[in-house]
Amino acid sequence: MGSTRPRSLGQQRPRKTGQRTMLWLLALPMLLFLILPLAALLLRIRFAALIENLGSRAAVQAISLSLSTSAISLGIALLFGTPLAYWLARHKFRGREAIDTLIDLPMVLPPSVAGIALLIAFGRRGVVGAYLNEVGITLAFTQVAVVLAQVFVAAPFFVKAAIAGFAGVERDLEQAAAIDGANGWRIFRDITVPLAWPTLFGGAVMTWARALGEFGATIIFAGNFPGRTQTMPLAIYLGFELDFGVALTLAVILLAISFLVLLIVKGLLGQRLGAG
Repeated sequence: MGSTRPRSLGQQRPRKTGQRTMLWLLALPMLLFLILPLAALLLRIRFAALIENLGSRAAVQAISLSLSTSAISLGIALLFGTPLAYWLARHKFRGREAIDTLIDLPMVLPPSVAGIALLIAFGRRGVVGAYLNEVGITLAFTQVAVVLAQVFVAAPFFVKAAIAGFAGVERDLEQAAAIDGANGWRIFRDITVPLAWPTLFGGAVMTWARALGEFGATIIFAGNFPGRTQTMPLAIYLGFELDFGVALTLAVILLAISFLVLLIVKGLLGQRLGAG
């Protein structure tokens, strides 16, 4: 009786080791496929060439435009997305699921569809653009169009994160503050936002990164005009044919930014789970 259990454990160890080995071999092809292109991109660039290409006019203009438009897009997403998220997080009403689905839609739409939709809505002959054109306001193929495209595809990332953040705040804490005499704005500023801050910040970082990397909707709605509407992704597209060195440099920059953004978001998520 006493020797049966050790033998069974000893038999299980080789079996588990074999299962792990088989699982690793099955997982390895996909892992290599995902890592290989990224590693090849990093290995292709040389530091001296990177510095040289960063100083080129095309790279400077694209980086400057991308940073400025993505910052404006993030500000718009925060300003108008926060009340929308709070409203959806705190109120149940008929049609809420439909609205929530519509917010999700830009995140899964093909970028070309998003660009065409924006052009039909805000182009010179668009539903809204036609009226704006009559008073001398043109949106399509301008820097405003770049911002609108970025907001359309990126703002839902913040709204969805903010909904989760606001919904996760304990209502008892807010009610206690209300009993102590705090008004609605003060409760929101001093209680709700600080408690939801990690999720809000993570959503904001994801929104900025998505705006920075936007390509499809931008090229259709804003065009690809160097110095005016050419962001980093668009410069990579054009540089692939005209100046591959600049395209490679900008690609590495976007890769590094994306990696850092994911580290930040995963770190915040880990802190939230740890605190929970």
